[in-house]
Amino acid sequence: MKSSELIELTEKELLERLDNETDYLMRLKLNHAISPLDNPLKIKDTRRNIARINTEISRRKKSNKVQTEKSDN
Repeated sequence: MKSSELIELTEKELLERLDNETDYLMRLKLNHAISPLDNPLKIKDTRRNIARINTEISRRKKSNKVQTEKSDN
């Protein structure tokens, strides 16, 4: 998942993706603890996807806050 793909999503879609990725990461970790995964780099990729989504959410919140402050002045 690329950052350019995340920019096009709505906030609701971002939150849904975040929830899905978090669940997927927990399942991957559990499965990896029971028996080794074929590709353990999936855990790393999923963690990075979660970080990208969180970054986009916080960026949007920050930009909304700045716009609100500008309109108040």
